[in-house]
Amino acid sequence: MSRLQQRFAQLKNENRAALVTFLTAGDPDYDTAAAILNGLPQAGADIIELGMPFTDPMADGPAIQLSSLRALAQGQNVAATLKMIGEFRQHDNETPIVLMGYFNPIHRYGVDRFIADAGKAGVDGLIVVDLPAEHDRDLCLPAQAAGIDFVRLTTPTSDDARLQQILGNAGGFVYYVSVAGTTGAGSATIEHVQQAVTRIRRHTDLPVSVGFGIRTPEQAANIARVADGVVVGSALVQKIAEANSGEQARVDVLELCSELAQAVRKARG
Repeated sequence: MSRLQQRFAQLKNENRAALVTFLTAGDPDYDTAAAILNGLPQAGADIIELGMPFTDPMADGPAIQLSSLRALAQGQNVAATLKMIGEFRQHDNETPIVLMGYFNPIHRYGVDRFIADAGKAGVDGLIVVDLPAEHDRDLCLPAQAAGIDFVRLTTPTSDDARLQQILGNAGGFVYYVSVAGTTGAGSATIEHVQQAVTRIRRHTDLPVSVGFGIRTPEQAANIARVADGVVVGSALVQKIAEANSGEQARVDVLELCSELAQAVRKARG
């Protein structure tokens, strides 16, 4: 089994959801981001999404947009992001890492080269926001053939016909975007999320993780009761923006991660 499959199987046996944390690679600088990345598993992150900085992250709200700009200003690029993952793998070969971003940097890097280098670095999955199912041959299918899961996003506007198409070649887990709009937007009601997760599960056996607008331990616990995973990004990234030093950013992010993890672990009693 892949690391993602192993992690979700383990958590199913423990009867709890996964805490999926998002960090932009290179934010606010390479060394600080690497220190945060290395500390996330011990702080309770079950799966890590690592954002690939991009100049036009159209699906992301202000917090993550600014994190990309901070990282780019420090010279972060695809090669540096894969290097960071490779260094992480030297001491952690169990925590799944999913790269999240946009197709342009991958295209510029070279799709075949990217897939090969990502596999060597220890990447487990990809979320490419602007590459729909109609373009599966461009990246999804080659990545899957190389053993890298292609995680699909679904939204409140994805009807049953579209879900069937979106999930056809999906792997790892399904990422349900619980609100229409950009990352960091307002949160959906738990009733809405439960209905959406139930509908998605009619189309796939993959675990369903829910994100967008989850900022507090209480919100994370509520989602953890109805979904297989809880994704938190903007709230963690905002801690970096507000910190007055790299060390303060590391401490604040890992402290919030620990609080979220405790809430998720207690959610199902």
